[in-house]
Formats: sequence, C-alpha cells, structure tokens
Amino acid sequence: MEIIGKTNIDFIAWRRLAYAASGVLVLVGLLATVQVWRGHANLGVDFTGGTTVQLRFERPPDLGAVRRTLVAAGLEPELQTLERGERLLVRLRKAEEAGAGTGKRVEDALRAGLPQGRFAVEGTNEVGPAIGRELLVAAQKAILVSLIGIILYIWWRFEFTFGVAATIATFHDVLAVLGVVWVLGHEITFLTVTALLTLAGYSLTDTVVVYDRIRENLRGRRRGNLGEVINASINEMLARTAMTSLTVLLAVLSLFILGGAVLRDFALALLLGVIVGTYSSWFVASPIVYEWRTRVQGRARGKR
Repeated sequence: MEIIGKTNIDFIAWRRLAYAASGVLVLVGLLATVQVWRGHANLGVDFTGGTTVQLRFERPPDLGAVRRTLVAAGLEPELQTLERGERLLVRLRKAEEAGAGTGKRVEDALRAGLPQGRFAVEGTNEVGPAIGRELLVAAQKAILVSLIGIILYIWWRFEFTFGVAATIATFHDVLAVLGVVWVLGHEITFLTVTALLTLAGYSLTDTVVVYDRIRENLRGRRRGNLGEVINASINEMLARTAMTSLTVLLAVLSLFILGGAVLRDFALALLLGVIVGTYSSWFVASPIVYEWRTRVQGRARGKR
C-alpha cells in the first residue's frame, strides 16, 4: 500500500528560499544561545540553582493564599498550576533558597498556613547555584562533542563534504529548536538538552539515509547533472523519510498530550525537532553538498 507515490519535486530549485528561512531560524537560535549563556533565558533550576516542589492537592488551591503563606515564611515563590489546577509547581530560583531542606520548608509552611488544603508532595528537586552552572557548561560541552563526533563519522563514512554538510544541518536543527523554545518562553531544563541531543541523533540518521542514496546514484550516473542526481535521490527516499517522521511524530504527540506536565516541554522540543530535522534533510543538508561540489567543480574547470 503506497501512501506516498512517486514524486518529482525540485528541491535544489527551492534551496535559496530554504536558506532564507533557515537563516532566520539560526539567527534566533544563536540569540537564544547567547541569552542562555548569560542566564537571561527561562532556565530551570537545573541550571540556575534553586528548588522546585511539585504538589498534588485534592482540590485546586487558592494561589493567592499559597503565595502569601510562602512569602510569610521568608520564601519568594513562582507558582505554576498543572493539570486542571490540582497539581502545583513551586519554584524558588534564588541561590540562597537552594539547598537541602528547602523543600521541607515549603511543605511545612503550607501545612501550617493552609490547614484545610490537603496535599501530597510528589517530588522535590534542589540544586545549588555552583552545581547549576557546572551542569549548564556540561550540557553545552555534550552538544559540542556530539556534533564533532558527527562530522568525523560522516567524513569516514562518505567524504569530508558530506560530513561538513551534515554537521551544518545538525547545528541548524539544534539552534532552530532551541530558538523556538526560547521564543515561546518555555523553561529550558536538562530534559530540553536531552531532547536536543536526541534530535541531533535523529537528524543525522535521516540525513545519512538520503546521503546513501545520493552516493549510490552518483556512482551509477557519473555523467549526470549533479542537481538532477540529488533531486532524484531525495525524491526516491521521500516516502521513507516522510513515513518515518510521521510515525515518530505520532509517538511524540502522544507523549506530549498524555505524558503529563513534567514531560511536556521535552515532548514539545522533540516534536519541533522531528519536523525541523526532516526539513533539513531535504532542504539544507543535500543542497549544501550541491553548492559545495558545484563550486569546487567550477573552480577546477576554470583552472583547466
């Protein structure tokens, strides 16, 4: 059963429009990276230091009363309701409010100040400011090392041109997703970094499948026009790539809708990543190979 039949899309002809769109996404991603490094983004306590306490109430609590109770206890909370208001996330971002026992202070203050509000503590996360900064640096190193590994692998598997193009496409995907998450104001946590690394792996796999077909067709059509070979290769793999992406999207969409508030930002980053990764395999990674090879061949002809 063929859901997507034979296609004949001229991807190379659309490359300049794709470059413009990708340029905007990358610029936003670079701005987001700078803001994350400066600590001006919506960073979670994983990176900034602080405490988060997740509570489950029998009935949705009065946020004003919760805030007044915690302020009276000497805390400066940020409150976020989850799942119809029955769950409450309490964030304490100040460095001096991070440390062992802060979650217990929140629990004790609410039990004393809201005796009628029955609740249970579902989880507490406490991170010191120094550890938070170390985690942020470690996350950035993890992404950088993974991208270096990608270029070395593709260089060994194909050739240097393909390796550079795949690395540029992967950088593009990571920056684009980070930029969109930053623009939407979603919290950037270690789960977001996990999603970005997962995206890098997914994007690379998708790109390698297309590159394999391009290499096969280049060997079989040595005298053919490079643009025609690349277009034919992408079209031949279009149904496979589209169906793979659709399958992953359905799974991640289920996680986004049913996975609960804790996994929602992670699932959103993956949703964006699958879409951007599929787009980059068609309109970024392969056209870069075309541009590079065409210019190298043009210079070689000029010298001759």
